[in-house]
Amino acid sequence: MSSTTYRTCPRSGLQFEANAEKLMLANAVAAVVFLLIGGILAVGVVLTRWPAIHWLEADTFYKVLTAHGIDMLIFWIIFFEIAVLYFCSSTLLRCRLATPKIAWLAFALMVIGAIVNNVAVYQGSSSVMMTSYVPMMAAPSFYAGLILFAVGALIGCFVFLGTLVVAKRDKTYQGSVPLVTFGAVTACIIAVFTIASGAIILIPTFLMSIGLVEKVDPLVYRTIWWAFGHSSQQINVAAHISIWYAVAAIAFGAKPMSERVSRGAFLLYILFLQLASAHHLLADPGLSTGWKVVNTSYFMYFAVLASMIHGLTIPGAMEVAQRAKGFNKGLFEWLRKAPWGNPVFSGVFISIIGFGFLGGISGVMMGTEQLNMIIHNTIYVPGHFHATVVVGTTLSFMALTYFLIPVLFKREMIAPGLAKLQPYLFGLSMYFFCLVMMGAGTLGVSRRHWDMAFQGAALAYPWPGAAYLMMGLVGIAGIAAIAGGAIYIYVTVGSLLWGKKLEAGATSANFTPIPRSAPTVVAQSYGSAGFAAPGTFMLAMVFLVAFILYYFINWKYLSQVWGLS
Repeated sequence: MSSTTYRTCPRSGLQFEANAEKLMLANAVAAVVFLLIGGILAVGVVLTRWPAIHWLEADTFYKVLTAHGIDMLIFWIIFFEIAVLYFCSSTLLRCRLATPKIAWLAFALMVIGAIVNNVAVYQGSSSVMMTSYVPMMAAPSFYAGLILFAVGALIGCFVFLGTLVVAKRDKTYQGSVPLVTFGAVTACIIAVFTIASGAIILIPTFLMSIGLVEKVDPLVYRTIWWAFGHSSQQINVAAHISIWYAVAAIAFGAKPMSERVSRGAFLLYILFLQLASAHHLLADPGLSTGWKVVNTSYFMYFAVLASMIHGLTIPGAMEVAQRAKGFNKGLFEWLRKAPWGNPVFSGVFISIIGFGFLGGISGVMMGTEQLNMIIHNTIYVPGHFHATVVVGTTLSFMALTYFLIPVLFKREMIAPGLAKLQPYLFGLSMYFFCLVMMGAGTLGVSRRHWDMAFQGAALAYPWPGAAYLMMGLVGIAGIAAIAGGAIYIYVTVGSLLWGKKLEAGATSANFTPIPRSAPTVVAQSYGSAGFAAPGTFMLAMVFLVAFILYYFINWKYLSQVWGLS
């Protein structure tokens, strides 16, 4: 058994193993570096899609858009997720990291792959967007960088799984793994499937780019690529929902209303979430209607059910914990008296509401084959995935960082006033950004086109004034959200550089096993006889009404497109 030390944080009581702590720090810092790069690139994207400014030339715009998508969707998020996996295994289970040298190899491969891919894009010969559809080819180093990064991330996943084996063998916990760790296991299983799908299609494409393979079938590419591309988002969903459960425990001491139900919802993700990637292919003539219907009309709803369960149980757990503290007046005193000045809580709650109302409802709408026709390949699509990836995942990661600055990084946070403001500025700007993007998409504005006005074209399309207004608002909201992101980077990086050093806590050569926890109080006192969380139930009813209304509105739009009487 390798010799290592365990540091007990005096502020949180968490135990950090030395090797895991260094790897978490390295992956988190790399993540923030790519968030910074992606945020700078976002300025170019936003100011070019804003019709009144239309900043970048076409070639530069597509280069910037490609790098922005990959840096934000893949590099920032997966670096952070690897840090989360190590936290959910080594730290939460109080055990040593399985193979620290191999974990450092994984980190090195990810860094090299990310740099190689970025260089390929900035050289100007790989402006193929995030999807990089064949036969439009990028430079070989573009694919090589992604493959290297994916191999590193896959190794990181196996280190995480190995750490679970170490914890089980060393008996650092009793019974089942904690729910947050279980959610991380879900993210890891989906990640293995996702990365394998990427390898299956990107390796032949790389071989095609260097001339060893004659061609890659475009339909096969699109189908398997979306098993990689859409499932990448499903890793994010499992990871950020795990963070939601963790923050409910951190901010309120909340326990899940039903561990079995929450774990069952995570299992539904493993079985069905990746199949929802079919909604990217609904306009594709090469796939059978039966395949599309089964994937989007049946399998997708099991994944939606899982998200709705988490959307009920996490605020419900918060409500039960608040009511236990005496906040019992009316339906919502528990919510009014929540710690809204704490960015760890406010970031997560803004994330939960935005992910459900904006990302969830629009995702189900897009997954309906008939409705998909009115928004396919419009700017509605990035409006939807900014609601899931940015409001859902990125804002959750930001909220968790505020907890980790004193606990993991051992620094006092600088500019606490700015930190309190940041989740509101970033989260609410992104709400508006996503809404006006979806509005422009509903009017038909193209998803990726550099110039929506088609200036100089013989047959330019006369967009209604509302489309130009919406795209102008996209620009304004985008700049506000970028400002929110800049504050996050200032507070986090500034805290690491200039924040007051905090006491590290006692170190020991041995771990302290996790004591057996008591069962959830709600299950004992309420059972199924009454509402333990009436406020959360009311919020769920509001969500249901919003869902029905929005679904109805889109069927009405579809009837106007088809000219039905």
